[in-house]
Amino acid sequence: MRFYRRLHPFHAISFDLDDTLYSNQPIMLTTDTKMITYFKCVFGDYGLDSNLYRFDFRFWWPFRQQVLEQSPALKHDIGLLREKSYYLGALSLGLTDAEARSVAGLALDYFVEQRSNFTLPQQTHDFLSYLKRRVPLVAITNGNVDTSKIGIAKYFSEHFNASIDNKLKPDSDMFDKACTALKIRHAQLLHVGDCGRNDVFGAINAGCQTAWLNPYQVGKPLKVLPTLGLDNIEQLTKILP
Repeated sequence: MRFYRRLHPFHAISFDLDDTLYSNQPIMLTTDTKMITYFKCVFGDYGLDSNLYRFDFRFWWPFRQQVLEQSPALKHDIGLLREKSYYLGALSLGLTDAEARSVAGLALDYFVEQRSNFTLPQQTHDFLSYLKRRVPLVAITNGNVDTSKIGIAKYFSEHFNASIDNKLKPDSDMFDKACTALKIRHAQLLHVGDCGRNDVFGAINAGCQTAWLNPYQVGKPLKVLPTLGLDNIEQLTKILP
């Protein structure tokens, strides 16, 4: 554990989820592979020769960019952005508007189901349960993992994920809403996350304290110094109020 700023008393802890509480990259790689197979099957049912298309990110990327050009605010809602991209891609393959909307909605449901199809070790559950008994816990994430399906929703008194209504980190929006919901000052929230930009810069810029935890080495580098750096999540027990 390393301290970069003075740690002031905090009354709640917020957690980023992806690549903080678990390694998200292998989950997403597996999900992407499943989505390719899924779309080959779905579009095959519409009479398309699915062997002509890969349905990987190179197929969907132009439609994603088209959606963002038409609706820039959707950058804050990765689920809706994905669904709209699926919709445009389906239209490009000759499906009717109604068919494309149906395919897009069902595909997003399948995506969220698969990207949430993993089990956390009992040690993680035990640790979050212990923390919850000591301080209120909040989830603040740019992702769309189903916290109920992976079994951690019960540990968080509030859960904020980026959407049309909640701006992506590093914007202060979700930090502001978390502090309002908890009825605490921003400086009384300690945010734990892996990304130097979204989590550390975002939390510090919002006026919160932050613990940088980057166990999987995938988060963006630091832009500003965190309050402290953690070698492992269990070190939080040493600074609990």
